[in-house]
Amino acid sequence: RRLAYPVIFTVHGEILHNNNYQNIMKSGELALNDSGAESPLHYASDITRTFPVSGKFNDVQKDIYNLVWKMQDVAFNHCKPGNSYKEAHLEASKIAVAGLQGMGIMKGNPDDAVAAGAHALFFPHGLGHMLGLDVHDMEGLGEDLVGYNEINDRSEQFGLAYLRLAKELAKGFVLTVEPGLYFIPHLIDQWKADNKHNEFINYDSLDRFVDFGGIRIEDNIVITEDGYRILGPHIPRTVEEIEEIMSS
Repeated sequence: RRLAYPVIFTVHGEILHNNNYQNIMKSGELALNDSGAESPLHYASDITRTFPVSGKFNDVQKDIYNLVWKMQDVAFNHCKPGNSYKEAHLEASKIAVAGLQGMGIMKGNPDDAVAAGAHALFFPHGLGHMLGLDVHDMEGLGEDLVGYNEINDRSEQFGLAYLRLAKELAKGFVLTVEPGLYFIPHLIDQWKADNKHNEFINYDSLDRFVDFGGIRIEDNIVITEDGYRILGPHIPRTVEEIEEIMSS
């Protein structure tokens, strides 16, 4: 067996597709592990977990982690034949906005904030992608041919434009579900300087998150006749499960 792609293991989870830099991890940081094995039949897996280096989440980390967990749970519930994956992405995004509002980070109507793309400051990538012999299935043919069709055009909006899979799901589809929340200092500074989405974002609340990093939770699923099934053995996913395994 071998790796399906180069491992992403970093305490800078806010930098997407960031490989390791051989740094020493410090207590208080969050480590993000995005990796996957290739099966004997050469199919790829793609799984992400984020865990506290100290073994315990602090209160803010726990709040953000539980929000990402809820985003994934809501997305899972939309994964069934006939439902579009774009809608799963948008519903997860609304959960993100509602949760960030509760922390004083965002404001306004969640539906309006997502329609405007304000949530993409914190969730700048798509919910997931098809999975196959390539980790991004058949990406050599072009993402639009794989994840889109004549009914679903790719958006040009920041964030939503990076959704690799938007079309209706069908039985047998294998895909990733990987919501995340990130605090990207240079992007925050850029949007703040441009007064972008001031009606939805409390920029003054973000100073305390400058060194937060990012959290992503990712699992692989297959679409069944009436829903979905997570592939592979259970990997600790909740705060409680992660803290328990970190203490053992």
